[in-house]
Amino acid sequence: MTPTKLNIEQLVELCKSGNQSAQLEIYNRYYKAMYNASFRIVKDSFEAEDIMQDSFLMAFTKLNGLKESKIFGAWLKRIVINNSIYHYKKKNKKNEVPIDDILYKIEDSNGIDSNGEFENIKVKQILNTMKLLKDNYRIALTLNLIEGYDYEEISDILNISNANCRTTISRAKESLRTKLQAVYE
Repeated sequence: MTPTKLNIEQLVELCKSGNQSAQLEIYNRYYKAMYNASFRIVKDSFEAEDIMQDSFLMAFTKLNGLKESKIFGAWLKRIVINNSIYHYKKKNKKNEVPIDDILYKIEDSNGIDSNGEFENIKVKQILNTMKLLKDNYRIALTLNLIEGYDYEEISDILNISNANCRTTISRAKESLRTKLQAVYE
């Protein structure tokens, strides 16, 4: 049986025993989604790539701590998001500006994927408009609408109260709505 025919639980077990081809297969299955998750937070292609690779290394070294192999994808995504937020906050303390400000690339099954040309234009406009939001609004909205985290998870990730999280997301949605209305008027 080749690694490409194995399910994630089997691949994770092979990785625990040090199988490098299983690690490569897991990397190939998840790298686009993890890159996109990181990029939406840090807004820098090179930094997102570094964070994604560091997160994979961290995940593979701590794999024995994972109790249920079937939740590997969600566990890995949490590592990527936590690392991305850490690097984002660290960069903002230094007041660095991202090197490249390219369009969001959403090609993975966990992101927004649309076949219609008109829908693709709308999605790109919304994502580009999200880039204009205040950083805390953009991050909270990304975690909620794109990554699918609930308020409690977001408040834990951002280290804010649940009420503050709800208020931030509500204000972020309103700000996004206002900016989008200006585009369409």
